Amino acid sequence: MGLTSCGSAERSENAEEQQDLNQESEAEAAPVPEWSLAIHGGAGSARRDTTDAEDYYQALRDVLALGGEQLAAGEASLRVVEEVVAALEDDPRFNAGRGSVFTSIGTHELDAAIMDGRTLACGAVAGVKNVRNPVRLARRVMEDTPHVLLSGQGADNFAVNAGVRRNVQAYFTTEPQLERYREIRSRRRSTSSEGDGAPNPEGDYTGNAGPERDQGDASHLGTVGAVAMDRYGNLAAATSTGGTMYKQIGRVGDVPLIGAGTYANNETAAISCTGRGEEFIRHTVAYDVSALIEYAGLSVEDAARKVIGETLKPGDGGIIAVGKDGSIAMEFNTNAMFRGAANSLGRFDVGIWEDVRSGRP
Repeated sequence: MGLTSCGSAERSENAEEQQDLNQESEAEAAPVPEWSLAIHGGAGSARRDTTDAEDYYQALRDVLALGGEQLAAGEASLRVVEEVVAALEDDPRFNAGRGSVFTSIGTHELDAAIMDGRTLACGAVAGVKNVRNPVRLARRVMEDTPHVLLSGQGADNFAVNAGVRRNVQAYFTTEPQLERYREIRSRRRSTSSEGDGAPNPEGDYTGNAGPERDQGDASHLGTVGAVAMDRYGNLAAATSTGGTMYKQIGRVGDVPLIGAGTYANNETAAISCTGRGEEFIRHTVAYDVSALIEYAGLSVEDAARKVIGETLKPGDGGIIAVGKDGSIAMEFNTNAMFRGAANSLGRFDVGIWEDVRSGRP
């Protein structure tokens, strides 16, 4: 009986070894994309009956197609994420560049970051007021200065010397964001006698933590980002935002903080985040995803899923990431995240809620 038991155990071990070999063989046979791209336009709450959903789907498709065409033509990932994010900054539907939210005194303060996974070079700007495309200024910081982050008036002054396109504050204002700002200001003034007039620590005077928590109308979503792997295997990430509606002047979120909202490393992944900035700062979310890949051996999908599902709280936000093998992760714990993904193998899909729409229109 002992011999029989031993033989059974040996056969079981052999079967397990064969299964492992089969899985390894399947993994080796899986096609690897020559290039990959993921984009996002913010994570938060959006009703399924919102009337402008189709406009958002089309906006995501247009930008995804732009980036995909550039990568297919052999453009470097760093250039592509800059161009994609700049296009999203120019789209007034999103809370970045034109269409950004307001501070508590009715101004716009914009943040952006960009990172090259090949060299770990990075650049960021925070609190700029007159730069049409903050992501372009972030790249100038990366390439033309010895610094990583410039903020406020100093960053705006640098934009003049860098030759980056500038605009007056009125350029960034859109009617939907102005209406929302006025509603929040009115509510705050009507209840100011009940409190001390200080804003919520997360930046929103409504009592809802963060810019992407409340009304359910798509117009308040919007931090934008892009991550890519090019045909040369290089990774890059870029993110841009107008911040939190009704934030205190001078408030800086996760987006321009390398490792919090933006990170890229050729050895692991390129990551861009969106959501409650203070939480992403506390947990250095973008770098955490990279570290789980590097030190725990997780795939980019499992690393992103772990951070979204275990590190962050429900409703905190979302992550997009592209791994060094071109695999794509798009995870969120809100009810919606405006997003898209494409690669050289024919993938092309966009989504707002859990479901995705595949294929070009």
